Amino acid sequence: MFGRRTQGIHVRDEKNTSDSVPKAVPTPGKVVIPMSMHVGAPCTPVVKVGQEVKLGEPIGAPNGLGAPIHASVSGKVTAIQDLVMPNGATVPAVVITSDGTQTVWEGVRPPKVHDLASFTEAVKESGLVGLGGAGFPTWAKLTTGIDTLLVNGGECEPYCTTGCRTMLDSTEDLLEGARLVKQYIGAKEVIIAIEESAPKALAKMEQAVAGLEGFAVKRLPARYPQGAEKMQIFNTTGRVVPEGKLPKDVGVIVMNVASVAFIAEYLRTGMPLVTKAVTIDGPAVREPKNVIAPVGMAIGEILEAAGGCKEDPAKVIYGGPMMGGCVASLDFPLLKQNNAFLAFDEKTARMPDPTPCIRCARCVDACPMSLMPVDIAKAYELQDAQGLMDLHVDLCMECGICTYVCPAKRGLAFTNKMAKGFLREYRAKNQEVKQA
Repeated sequence: MFGRRTQGIHVRDEKNTSDSVPKAVPTPGKVVIPMSMHVGAPCTPVVKVGQEVKLGEPIGAPNGLGAPIHASVSGKVTAIQDLVMPNGATVPAVVITSDGTQTVWEGVRPPKVHDLASFTEAVKESGLVGLGGAGFPTWAKLTTGIDTLLVNGGECEPYCTTGCRTMLDSTEDLLEGARLVKQYIGAKEVIIAIEESAPKALAKMEQAVAGLEGFAVKRLPARYPQGAEKMQIFNTTGRVVPEGKLPKDVGVIVMNVASVAFIAEYLRTGMPLVTKAVTIDGPAVREPKNVIAPVGMAIGEILEAAGGCKEDPAKVIYGGPMMGGCVASLDFPLLKQNNAFLAFDEKTARMPDPTPCIRCARCVDACPMSLMPVDIAKAYELQDAQGLMDLHVDLCMECGICTYVCPAKRGLAFTNKMAKGFLREYRAKNQEVKQA
């Protein structure tokens, strides 16, 4: 019943920047680098106020599952302050005032890799996390027992185009990164999944893999959310990831195209993840384009460096409009996993008032996981934990389709997210009771 992963919807592409080659913005006067840009506990700052740092120098050490964090500019550490993240958590952030020289740290050098252990360690030291938005530490995915590397080029969110540009502009690094991952984890096959709505990237990658043993390009229909990993695994391999399991449990690892290309770049140069390519677009943006900015640069400064807005934006979103979140302040910094900033004017930012559910079942029909958002909303309203478990709310990928198709304009996706959070708290409390 659950997991009908061929479902989804057509959304307006709005790929206004698909022909925009990412260009670096000027180095900012300062950066604010949060110690949490990954799944897992925040990093511990390893620098002190007043300390001089150089580009690529480590400034945050991971605690367990995580990825190290590096200076994205050279200069002086002028503060270590608390920063409220989009999820509400407060984490330390290192503030570096730039000296304008971008002097590279002496420790930046290509790593020596000869087996899976050294390869995994190199990927960990690079600071790489999932660049498609999830932020999962990439090194933690690298394991044996995998037969398929699925390279995710399904950039299904409207507006976002940096993944497409990676396939067009960094083709050799993408293939080399895939080859390295395939070699060290012992995978038999590399599948590069690309939607048919990106014809230039499809043509480029199909030509590039021609004749490469173990490499294939898989054309996917342009249906959102084609980039979701469980949906993509099913549509490329026919395998279903069971509830509560990970892709590796069915012999697959999924990596974003930008993540794979970065691995090759890091092994060639030794420069850790200190910059990020992001799409700047939206109705309020004067000149939609792709840019490369230092991690920790203020969103407002990036927007200005990209040409500014036609008017003060009423809403700015990080990520795509379907799964992205609202930016609380334009002073908030660019994170490793951000791939777009979208600025909306007053007209397009205004949310319609919700009306009562008319029981049309459009949300059920469109859900890629065959969930029942209306029933989930009712169970959440009643704080019915068992009901939420019976409705498999944990399968929700928060893709936003249910909200998008709802004629009553109900915030079903947000309710699903709240329901998942409630269920996590319920289970944690039950576990505490059992342990007591």
